[in-house]
Amino acid sequence: MHTDIDIHALMELVRQAGKLLYDREGSTHIRKKGRADYVTQVDMAVQGFFGEELPKRWPHIQFMSEEQSNAHLDPNAPMWILDPVDGTCNLIHDLGMSAISLALVEGGQVMLGIVYNPFNGEMFHAVRGQGAFRNGEPIHVSDQQELADSLIAIGTSPYQKQLAETNFALFRRLFEVGADIRRMGTASLDLAYVACGRMDAYLERGLKPWDFAAGILLVEEAGGQVRDYQGNPLIPTQPSDMFAHNGPIGTRIAEAVSLEF
Repeated sequence: MHTDIDIHALMELVRQAGKLLYDREGSTHIRKKGRADYVTQVDMAVQGFFGEELPKRWPHIQFMSEEQSNAHLDPNAPMWILDPVDGTCNLIHDLGMSAISLALVEGGQVMLGIVYNPFNGEMFHAVRGQGAFRNGEPIHVSDQQELADSLIAIGTSPYQKQLAETNFALFRRLFEVGADIRRMGTASLDLAYVACGRMDAYLERGLKPWDFAAGILLVEEAGGQVRDYQGNPLIPTQPSDMFAHNGPIGTRIAEAVSLEF
């Protein structure tokens, strides 16, 4: 089914939606869903845009998105998975590190994925079996072999403060054995940066499908690996912990630290 979708037309649709993220007034209209968990008018506008445009073009594909109830969806049927604004807290604070993440899942696999940061104009995309790209140019994970020279992205699971003790113990160990760590607050961009070699690995607990669906395909198509903390493949329609890496650094991290919680 994904072969019927024009990826370039889909990217143009994502690019159009990206203009909505420039609405600074909309980003200041905030509703708090939970501790450190926010939704703005921009989130809702982007979701509304895709909720209208995708069914017009592909009415046979279901639509999962962060800011709606998804209880009615059939996990075995083709499905769009959208994060209308990944990095909402970043958007609220005008950091320029927010992205639209859109994926198509079919037969339990991510078949195509797009991650777009309109603030710097970077659009990452991948189609299964066709490689991964940034602004149309092929990308590949880093060739870093040495853990001591690696740059590792982390996520603090801000909605799950009860994980802080184990999370930050892990982050300290990663900081000790690697060159440095980075925390950007946008899971889809963390994955895109692993895919293009800017980061050598990325770890975070308790992510939702819209956080990672598009990004895991980017990493895999760029030659990297994605697993949960126990080493299992991710199910793209279910929440999961995230361990994405270039291959060699993943092995070094597994040797140096425990991811078994």
